[in-house]
Amino acid sequence: MTPQAIKVACSNCNLRELCMPMDLSVGDLGRLDELVATRRKIRRGAPLFSNGERFTALYAIRTGFFKTCIATEDGRDQVTGFQMAGEIIGLDGIVGDHHTCDAVALEDAEVCVLPFDRIEELSREVPALQSHVHKIMSREIVREHGVMLLLGSMRAEERLATFLLNLVQRLHARGFSQSELVLRMTREEIGSYLGLKLETVSRAFSKFAEEGLVEVKQRHVRILDTDALRAVVAPHEAGAALKRCA
Repeated sequence: MTPQAIKVACSNCNLRELCMPMDLSVGDLGRLDELVATRRKIRRGAPLFSNGERFTALYAIRTGFFKTCIATEDGRDQVTGFQMAGEIIGLDGIVGDHHTCDAVALEDAEVCVLPFDRIEELSREVPALQSHVHKIMSREIVREHGVMLLLGSMRAEERLATFLLNLVQRLHARGFSQSELVLRMTREEIGSYLGLKLETVSRAFSKFAEEGLVEVKQRHVRILDTDALRAVVAPHEAGAALKRCA
């Protein structure tokens, strides 16, 4: 969809503390307001960017959920991550000036467009912005390490428990419940991300429900026993790694 030419003021955005540096001077904050010139609305199922597309900007998610995925040799879509409001997406394009994955909206969404050449220019003048971009990139590295540990050492129930705990923690940081969430992704997409078959994900959900750890009503999930769910993954470093990068 064509970007809407609307002025966006970061200083007045309720997600600023999640996607922009904190403790900026009034002058520096005013300069950051100049960084975001447009917003884009993305309909559910539509791509924000696609593999091979020229990289020009990072995107701060204002509303909605996204998944990133790559096409495997046999034609399947491998989900590599889920992103939500307050997070920055598009870092994959920095290294080669082209995006290396698809970013698809899981629901109607809106993003703030951050032209990367402008980010580089302002980073030289506002050190806090440069530091913040480095922290975002570092967080993505830590997240990838956590996923590698998760896929390499965890059983199915441990993978799903880690995923749910990480997701609800990220949502809570945005003002949502500590124990309830609505899954914007399908169980098949969760399985793709966790390296599990759809049937295995469904069995793990059923097991958690039978043991009184969660209550599941279609895509609505309520965590009934957070401590017990944490105990499922407590022995593994992967759970801690994903927690650190939330």
